[in-house]
Formats: sequence, structure tokens, C-alpha cells
Amino acid sequence: QVQLLESGGGLVQAGDSLTLSCTLSGRPFINTKIGWFRQSPDKDREFLAAISSTGGLKNYGDAVKGRFTIYNTKKTVYLQMNSLKAEDTAGYYCAAGQSNTVYNTQEYVWWGQGTQVTVSS
Repeated sequence: QVQLLESGGGLVQAGDSLTLSCTLSGRPFINTKIGWFRQSPDKDREFLAAISSTGGLKNYGDAVKGRFTIYNTKKTVYLQMNSLKAEDTAGYYCAAGQSNTVYNTQEYVWWGQGTQVTVSS
């Protein structure tokens, strides 16, 4: 069992930066990938980034490549978000899974409750 807790969301202005945190507890974070997703009202949950437990493998979604960076410490995975836009407004979720693929929500077993990011233009 893995528990995930997101934090760091808030209200920012367009062009600002924000870093989200996903703190893990429960079973050891071994052979487990952590992904970040976001969801706006009336939209599907969108893949943003994923990182392997060693930090050696990182993947990014096309919408955020070059603006968002994922990195980790032993128990926390961070999502650094730069040059934020109004369209980045969404609920942001981290999730954990053990399959090799990272892009689909179905590949993740454990989910956090989410943190809201609102970007004003």
C-alpha cells in the first residue's frame, strides 16, 4: 500500500512558477514510478510527467515538455512548473504504479487527493 499526499498548489499569475510536492508513505518506493496528472472540469485526466524510483528515467507529456520538470528525493516527488499559463489551471494529482508504461491513468494503482492550481491571466 502506498499513500500519496500532494501539496504546493495555489493561485498564481501567468508567467509565474510553482513547485508541487508529492510525499510518499507506506511501502518502500522501490520499482515504482510516480506520475503527475492534471484534470480540468469536463476534461479527461492528462498525463504531465513521470519518474522512476531511482530518478533515472523521466517522461513528459507534450503539453508541458520544456516548461515542467520532475525530480525526486527519497520520499518526495516534485513537479516544478515554469511560465505558467491560464490553461494550466486544473487539479493536479500524483499517482504511483509499477508497470513499465507511464502515460495512461490505468497504469497507476495509488492516487493522491490532488492539489488545485489556478493561474490568472
